[in-house]
Amino acid sequence: MWTAIDSPIGELRLVEHDGAISAIEFSPFRDDTGRPLGDRADDTPVLKECARQLHAYFAGTLTDFDLPLKPEGTPFQLRVWGQLCHIGFGETATYGEVAHRLGMTAWSAARAVGLANGRNPIPIVIPCHRVIGANGSLTGYAGGLDRKQLLLSLETDSLF
Repeated sequence: MWTAIDSPIGELRLVEHDGAISAIEFSPFRDDTGRPLGDRADDTPVLKECARQLHAYFAGTLTDFDLPLKPEGTPFQLRVWGQLCHIGFGETATYGEVAHRLGMTAWSAARAVGLANGRNPIPIVIPCHRVIGANGSLTGYAGGLDRKQLLLSLETDSLF
């Protein structure tokens, strides 16, 4: 089931599967992701709570999400996404730092982290926007660099 909400970064589609959030999608929405959508259900408890928490996050009154999550991915992707949840509100980490935290030291590990980061199905809640380039620059973001910059600025009161 799914619902859609307005946000400062555009309309977001929230997707729930088996009582947990399985995706947050940026508009324009794509229906060819292979994820089950089901019917629109604006009043499903987990979707209502996700919408409430996202609105509070965008209003600056929520810094930690507390939602049941069910991202689908490879074991490596799940490890990366789990590590992203340890990057706190207003903090950033480089791809290399995330790789290092996973016990990986090779240069190619940062690239693998970047690829997994880009496939994160639950952006914002699993904060892939908090991962930046080694030189401190904003690098790729599935929702676009404008959205990444806005999310980081929301959290840091800076213009990143």
